[in-house]
Amino acid sequence: MVMYAGRKLQIAWFIQNQPRIWTTGKACGCWALCARLSICICCLCSRGSLKCDTPRRSSGQLFPEILDALRSLESPSISLSLMKLTSCLERALGDVYLLIGKDCPFLLRDLLASEELAQVFGQPVMDVLQVFVGSPRGLNLRNVLWHGFAAPPEVPPEYCSMLVLLTVGLGQLLKGYLQQTNFTLAHRPFVTLTSVEDLIIFPDVTTEVLSVLEEVMKKSTFILKIMLPYWEVALTKLKSHRFADCAILLLVQLETGLRKVFAEVNECPKRLLTAESTALYTTFDEILAKHLNDGKINQLPVFLGEPAMEFLWDFLNHQEGPRLRDRLSHGEVSLPEFPKAAATQLLAFSFVLLLRFIDEDLLSVFKEKAAVRSLINLAVAYVSRCHPASQLKKQVLSCGGRLGTWPLRPLPEEAGREAARSEGDSETDACSSLIREIVAELCCHVPETHRAAHLSGPLPPEEWPRLLHALCSIPVRTLFCPRAVLEVLAVLRRVSSHCHRVCDQVAACVELRRRQWEDRSLRSRQRRNYLRLVRSMKLLSSMLYLILLLIVLELINIHMILGKNASEYQQYLRFLKCVLQYTENLAAYTSQDKNKWDEAVHLTHAALLKIWTFTEKKQMLTHLAKKSMSKVI
Repeated sequence: MVMYAGRKLQIAWFIQNQPRIWTTGKACGCWALCARLSICICCLCSRGSLKCDTPRRSSGQLFPEILDALRSLESPSISLSLMKLTSCLERALGDVYLLIGKDCPFLLRDLLASEELAQVFGQPVMDVLQVFVGSPRGLNLRNVLWHGFAAPPEVPPEYCSMLVLLTVGLGQLLKGYLQQTNFTLAHRPFVTLTSVEDLIIFPDVTTEVLSVLEEVMKKSTFILKIMLPYWEVALTKLKSHRFADCAILLLVQLETGLRKVFAEVNECPKRLLTAESTALYTTFDEILAKHLNDGKINQLPVFLGEPAMEFLWDFLNHQEGPRLRDRLSHGEVSLPEFPKAAATQLLAFSFVLLLRFIDEDLLSVFKEKAAVRSLINLAVAYVSRCHPASQLKKQVLSCGGRLGTWPLRPLPEEAGREAARSEGDSETDACSSLIREIVAELCCHVPETHRAAHLSGPLPPEEWPRLLHALCSIPVRTLFCPRAVLEVLAVLRRVSSHCHRVCDQVAACVELRRRQWEDRSLRSRQRRNYLRLVRSMKLLSSMLYLILLLIVLELINIHMILGKNASEYQQYLRFLKCVLQYTENLAAYTSQDKNKWDEAVHLTHAALLKIWTFTEKKQMLTHLAKKSMSKVI
């Protein structure tokens, strides 16, 4: 069947030679063949003889759903089926590619054009797939659907039928290839969307909110009327706990609606196009960017506001975010295991967005409901959680919390007495003195609004965790950060990461040696090493708190980096990399296979001298911020 379809489709397609097939018609030759194949698939379904032996294990759940959609002939369900099928197919073809190749191409069109897949399935079959899903000059079903260009009535069920048969045929061809070559197909594991838990700001969607949303959808100008069935099906899918289906439809329609707003606010109606083979599509990449292709400022972020933009960047773009659209469209997540929280957060955000495009009088009526007001207030207060700056704050607080557990670990009584008798090392005292001086200097640059009364004098160590929490609560601009800012953030995050590693290693080593001391299983040399560890813990704790304080103060003033010239910027980076080198070496010395505690003290002393020297030059970002404030005053 696949080979037959391949020959017929190639003839029909290349005779037509239509460069703009999606906008100029229904590809009559392809469509006619698909219609005949659709009859075939209906017959096979009715007989129960269609076996979905496809190259991906998750397709066992997907194909019965697709066949149900084809029987129902409901346009939104058929479009959704095609989107899910193309993402599943892309992931499966990537697995097949890795039988022969090494690095799987990221773009589907490059994957379909690869020699590796042609070697497995044959070039005629790959040509057919390129006609359907792999080329802007073909039907390009995957991109047309996933980027929200196709309305429900514009997607003939015949195309879905054809792609189902092609996919089934691919499974049969693959089975023969594996038997012939004795290869074993290994499926790549799905991505787990763990970061979604950090993004939950909206409460679970209630029946009351869903009822209001159903009414808002019919009134909001954000939704193209022809696309309304997709929104209605999205709500149905949420109610039936089909969270991946709901998220897919919402993401596609968010792109459709935002494309419309993008074209309006930037006064570029030509960008509101259907999918053309001769022009770049207007997709999320351009819609959410700072600048337009011609270099002008994109007015959409100004129109939407930073909270909405931060939400979209967190869910769609940031590398440490869930990147929902990418993950779903490329088949990287398990659809049955898609988290409910991701779908409900998208739905709540979409609801608030739709409210911005309804009549003011009607909006006032909806705002009378407490649940609606709550969602709006949460949306306008949103701050990024996946930006590197936000992730750095999270790292600092986690490391600070880990440090706070050190004093809670009791020492064996005998070890405590021996450690107390051994205190008074001159280098340790010198380090402690330097730490107090540097902390006192840094505390002078804590913002007035977060400065407690006692900060005029030495900061007691027990107050350091509270100060870190207070500083981390200060908002930092994260939208469209310049490259220099991101580069500094990357170094600071590496420093913080090594600090966290040191915290974990010291805590684990103390716990292990304490148990061994109590069990009297330590040899003489190990006992002395344990005492050196105990003596150095107080110093290391203070040093790590100092570094965390330095990181946070630099973070809240991160945009001052733009005030440095090229030479000053390089000097500043060298300083940060010195701190990074110290934390890397400290992590090595405090590992269980090294246990070099005296060396760690020497290393700390040298690092403190470098930090103090740079601090005296007043070239840290916190110093520049104070100078800037002085000029303003």
